[in-house]
Amino acid sequence: MYKKIAIISLICLFIDQITKYIVTTTIQLFDSIDVIKPLFKVTHVRNHGAAWSIFEGNKIFLILVAFSSLFFIYWFFIKNNKLKTFEIIIYGVLIGGILGNLIDRIILGYVIDFLDFNILGYDFPIFNAADIFIVVSIGLMVIGLFKEEEKDDKISS
Repeated sequence: MYKKIAIISLICLFIDQITKYIVTTTIQLFDSIDVIKPLFKVTHVRNHGAAWSIFEGNKIFLILVAFSSLFFIYWFFIKNNKLKTFEIIIYGVLIGGILGNLIDRIILGYVIDFLDFNILGYDFPIFNAADIFIVVSIGLMVIGLFKEEEKDDKISS
């Protein structure tokens, strides 16, 4: 189980880091490439905070939050639990995403973001692959919790 989580995490980490490498080596900082005008472009930016640039300039705090999250995920969700395949994938993706942004913060002092969407006039905050992994895995965890709760309700009725 741990090996599967580690492999999934490393795959996600690789995807995150290689996409960031491609962006930083092909697009100048603050430059954009239109992919689907005006919906989506690749824009090279640096984020010194977390989502929506909250906690900007608090690198140490964000690094501690990432390490704490990794510990919390392991201690409360993985350790001593018999995980289903779906859960192994979710935790692997989540850990890979956290590690992707953590590595940026430790090595660079900021996170490289590049996915830039403008939908119906709303210019979303620019994000990266690690952010996708984190958000999708947490969303799947929430869905899984609701399904378990629904299953428990059916059993108890």
